[in-house]
Amino acid sequence: MTTHTKFFIGQIVSHQLFNYRGVVYEIDPEFMLSAQWYEQMAKSRPPKHEPWYHVLVDKGVHSTYVAQQNLQAEMEPESIRHPAINDFFEGFYDGKYHVKKNQMQ
Repeated sequence: MTTHTKFFIGQIVSHQLFNYRGVVYEIDPEFMLSAQWYEQMAKSRPPKHEPWYHVLVDKGVHSTYVAQQNLQAEMEPESIRHPAINDFFEGFYDGKYHVKKNQMQ
């Protein structure tokens, strides 16, 4: 079964429930954390069989793990501030972050 992702690595997104923005830096084709994490953290019970995204949170020092249904693309994306941004991306231009060459698989 092929999983359709709505977002891509380097894309600026907003969380629809918690009203924060960030950049996608990794994508899991389906939920990959523990059942305990899901029970404690995923209160809206989003589907496990759809893509989940690792997001660096703007103006934060942390990242989040978010179900596809809880994200939306920013229509007019602007860069974010996060201390780990340069670990993953080489720069922000054309409305998205560009993955460092050594990060590509």
